[in-house]
Formats: sequence, structure tokens, C-alpha cells
Amino acid sequence: MMPKKKFPIWHPFTQHALQGEITSGDGAYLYTADGRRIIDAISSWWVVTHGHCHPQIVSAIQEQAGKLNQIIFAGYTHDPAEEVAEMLLKVGPRGLDHVFFSDSGSTSVEVALKMALGYWRNIGERRTSIVVLQHSYHGDTIGAMSVGARGVFNAAYRPLLFDVISIPFPAKGRERETLNALYAAFQDEFPAVLVVEPLILGAGGMLIYPAWVLREMKRICESFGVLFIADEVMTGWGRTGTLFACEQADITPDIACYSKRLTGGALPLAVTLCRAEIFEAHYSKDRVRTFFHSSSYTANPLACAAAKANLDLWQDQESCKRVTTVAAMQEHAIEPFRADARFENVRRTGTITALDLKASDGGYLASIGPKLQAFFRDRNLLLRPLGNTIYVMPPYCVAAADLDEIYGAIRAAADAVT
Repeated sequence: MMPKKKFPIWHPFTQHALQGEITSGDGAYLYTADGRRIIDAISSWWVVTHGHCHPQIVSAIQEQAGKLNQIIFAGYTHDPAEEVAEMLLKVGPRGLDHVFFSDSGSTSVEVALKMALGYWRNIGERRTSIVVLQHSYHGDTIGAMSVGARGVFNAAYRPLLFDVISIPFPAKGRERETLNALYAAFQDEFPAVLVVEPLILGAGGMLIYPAWVLREMKRICESFGVLFIADEVMTGWGRTGTLFACEQADITPDIACYSKRLTGGALPLAVTLCRAEIFEAHYSKDRVRTFFHSSSYTANPLACAAAKANLDLWQDQESCKRVTTVAAMQEHAIEPFRADARFENVRRTGTITALDLKASDGGYLASIGPKLQAFFRDRNLLLRPLGNTIYVMPPYCVAAADLDEIYGAIRAAADAVT
């Protein structure tokens, strides 16, 4: 029996025998209480964009803190939220007309699902079923878990989850099976909505599929009148090489979810964008048709000020060029691993790379996972493998020397932990 220890803070996705303390951050680096410098190779859970404590974002938060730090958003508005919404509709996919604020990726997906179901109810059509991709992950609230893969993440909460229709992931060479399954699911009954992570499934194992499949899934949805939700919480803001992943398929989702990196990683904020007809279905003098969703910190002014500063940075062409540069650096760094027999399924999309270390067991709970994480921690690297899947998703300010150090450690880990 393990000895009991006191852990006043209950950390997410953590077995508390292993943890450290970070005191500050700057650019691509984090600093510990004992003075070590750590390279942030995963953008602190995929959220940091231009670097830790970016001066323009920090300054915007400080300025806003002296004006207005919180206001109920039901019935009131403020300039930072108005400015962020206006900018999002300009840079987002053409045809999205309304912005709903929330505070995390999970809640942005919950909002999207509720928008979709409310739409069908309010226009008088009985459509309630939801179609999802195998291995998907959309968050840890009840609705988001329900539309994600069943497994270790949510096994304990199965009584709370609602049923969905799952179609196979479009693995390389088997893409048509996915599209055929989607077509068949739509023929059996007309579902309310399809929800997908565009181009890459994140927590499901950094699984990549091509843009033409995404485009075909949207076309099939259109032919059956099914709403299409693009969960771009992980894929947005340059991660797949374009500002949003849907651009590569030249599609506009009916509903889109953005969160990570919306504020550059400085504060929690999320948005759900939708087409005009979804908003119009909720617009009425009948209060029963109100969209009943909110949180206390909806469109928090400080978070919106950070998002405005982040969006301003994206207006600078240097930010877009930096995505291209990091993508090229990542491809150069990952290329030698394609010939390394210790690894398999070496892959990249945009600024994200991933590779699977061959191991006796695979998956999220692979026994090699904690060993890899401890090895990287000892090398002063923040890398958090998904079991035997190692991925690199750095802030865009990462230097070539940092990537050399990261991939050198991955190479060394293959011998040290197997």
C-alpha cells in the first residue's frame, strides 16, 4: 500500500508522485524554483503562441486591469469583447457571422453542441443524434467527453455520457472507409451534427489525415443537411501551417470552436463561431427559444484584452512567416527519424511533429510513457508523451538550437528507456 501524502492541490491528469514547480517564463523557456531553464516543447499544453510573457500581451492585460476587470456579459458588453469579435469574424472562415464567448476548449465544444441541438429544436425538426470520429478528443466536460473516444479518460464517468455514432478514423489508405461509414450513418437517420478535429486528432495520438477527407466530410454533411462542427481548439492559430486548419480544405464549418492560443496562452478564453441561420433560430420574442448558456467569466475583459493583443500580433506578417519557418525547422528536425528503426509513424503537419517509439505496449497508458517523461524532465525539457507517442509542439519563438536539443533528447531517450 502506497504511503499517504498531503496534496492540497489536485492537479489535472497527474499522478502526484511526479511534479515540479515553475516560477517564471520567457519566450520558449520556463524557469524553476531551483534555477533550471526548461525548454517548453509543448507550448505548455498547446496554448502558448508567440512565447511566454510576450510584452505586447502583458502590457494589454496591465492596461485593461486599470479600467475594467470583470462585468456580467448577460445584457452588457465592453470594448475588448466587441473588438475581439470583430477581428475574429475578419480572420475566421468566410460565412461565420456570430461569436459566443466562453472560457475553455471543452466549454466551446459544449456551446457548439447546444447551438446545434437548439437550432434543430427551434426550427421544428427532430434531429438529436451526433456523429463523431473514432479516437477523437473534445474535452473533459460531460458533453465534450460524450463526443470523444471512450477509454481511460472517461471510463469512470460512463453513466453520465450520452451515446453517439462513431465512424472510423481515416487512416492512410483507408480514407474511403471513413467516408463510406459517414454516408451510411447519414442514410440510416439524419443526425443533427458531425463534430471533428480538422486534419489532426490531438490527445487521441496526434493522428493526421489529409485535407481532401475533411473537404469530403463537409460535402457529405451538406448533401444531407447535417451541421458540421470544426473543433479547432488545438488546430487553430497556425498549428497546422495555416491560421485555421479548415483553410486547407477550403471549407467553412457551420460552427467553429477556438480556444488554445486565442490569448497567446496568457489567460483562459474560448469562442464558438456560427453561421447566421443558427443564431436566427434562437432569435425570437419567445424567451423559451433563448440560448441558455453562460459562465460567470464569459468574455472577461482581461482575457479579451489579451486576445485583442494576440490578434494584433497576427496582423503582423512576421507572425505568419514565423509559422512557416517553424514548420520548415520541424520538418528538418524530424526527417532523420524516418530512417530510425526504433521509431515508426513519423509524421508532421504544420508546426506539429509526432513519432511513435516502438514499445512492447502502446497507447496512452503505455508503461514507457512515465519513463520518457521523467527522462525529458531530467534533460530540462517540457515534453509530455501520449504513452509511447512523442510529439513536439513548441511556441513559434523557438530557436533552431532549442529544436536540436529537443530532438537530441528524443534520440537519446530511445536507448535510455527501452
